[in-house]
Amino acid sequence: MNSSGRSNARSSGAEAVATDASTRQKVLDLLLEHGSMTAAQLASELGLTTAGVRRHLAILDESNQITSREEGGPRGRGRPARHYLLTSEGRRSFGQAYDDLALSAISELVAAAGPEALDRLANKRFAALEADFRRRRAEDPGADPAQLLADALNAAGYFASTDEGGELCQHHCPVANVAEQFPQLCEAETHVFSRLLGIDVSRLATIASGDVACRVHLGGTTVVGDPITVGADRKVSA
Repeated sequence: MNSSGRSNARSSGAEAVATDASTRQKVLDLLLEHGSMTAAQLASELGLTTAGVRRHLAILDESNQITSREEGGPRGRGRPARHYLLTSEGRRSFGQAYDDLALSAISELVAAAGPEALDRLANKRFAALEADFRRRRAEDPGADPAQLLADALNAAGYFASTDEGGELCQHHCPVANVAEQFPQLCEAETHVFSRLLGIDVSRLATIASGDVACRVHLGGTTVVGDPITVGADRKVSA
């Protein structure tokens, strides 16, 4: 092979590697957005074959960025489908706000000033979110407040969404690893949501506790849909 042929081969190989990396990032993006998906669902979203997607899933699994579990069909019918979801390592690629430094600093703060200092810190952390939400309300007073809150959360990097059942989901948490050690951050967030929306809010699940998304039920009686693993049904009144 002449030098021109070798150069073209190297170029083609580099492009293939870049394309594979881009595809795997898209897989991670979709899992972040949807919580969990099957290989067939990912293939449909990406326009690839299921076999091709499984190749990327195997690589992501080997690098500990995703894991999988079997979930049954509607009402338990049919063969359980394998769903893929992000691990804590996979979530970390989307940014966790300086976990080690934050954990050390917060631990020192609580030791020096007591747990009340953590409450004050948590409230200050949500000040920017509150300001953004109130700005959006002022600009569009007729809009759905829950959707405006989701929009404000999205702007802050939480990949949030709402549904018709009155549930708000956050598919990413920039401080999940810190909140695992200091769940007061999750409780403070629930109080902020209740205060901003003027309704009761019930915490259903958190990423910090190992769930695939942070979920809260907005207003009225708590409706628990899918099984949740920890700390269910913590209600905060407006």
